[in-house]
Amino acid sequence: MRHALAIVRLGVDVPYEQAWNLQRWVHEKHLAGELGDTALILEHAPVYTAGKRTAPHERPADGTPVIDVDRGGRITWHGPGQLVGYPIVAVSDVNEYVRRLEEAMVLVCADFGVSARRVPRRGGVWAVGDAALGLPDRMLGAVGIRVTRGVAMHGFALNCANDPRWFNRIDPCGIPGAGVSTLSAETGRRIVVEEVMPIMEKRLADVLGLESYDVHEEDLLRHR
Repeated sequence: MRHALAIVRLGVDVPYEQAWNLQRWVHEKHLAGELGDTALILEHAPVYTAGKRTAPHERPADGTPVIDVDRGGRITWHGPGQLVGYPIVAVSDVNEYVRRLEEAMVLVCADFGVSARRVPRRGGVWAVGDAALGLPDRMLGAVGIRVTRGVAMHGFALNCANDPRWFNRIDPCGIPGAGVSTLSAETGRRIVVEEVMPIMEKRLADVLGLESYDVHEEDLLRHR
């Protein structure tokens, strides 16, 4: 019998700090044995966040505000049209866990007819380019996590219908010149987060070997 994964949908335009505070609260409850594995699924209000490996030159040169966070990785953007997932789950092998998050995104891309892959030493998930046509790989999804006392937080982001121009101010995930794309751009039709969300929830649970079930935010907060 598989263990359970509680899926909590937080909605759209969620301020980053609000979701980050909720993550930390769920993480503490998980460590205390009061909550089990939980994944927060949402769309953020527009925000740039910088992981612990972000170098000074990777920040926007125009003074755009950036929130410094305690996850791994470098700088990225979150906002409307991008599906964000924060699994707060028990982890025994950090590298394997990252691979599983990337695999979940690869599978979701395939579900929508988009060929995507992991790229060694780059991280994240990339739409496959064509060297013969001069078409480079394009970033579709990113992963940035933190694991404390065997429980992960932060997670992944998959571009669905967001405007890639948000990434023009930065080198996404610290990769100079990295192209960025979305499921919508790759397929030629608009694919919104609401369409992707249930498929991602299933794929996430499957790659983690868990059985998902839905929990309302209000019910989650009853543990306060």
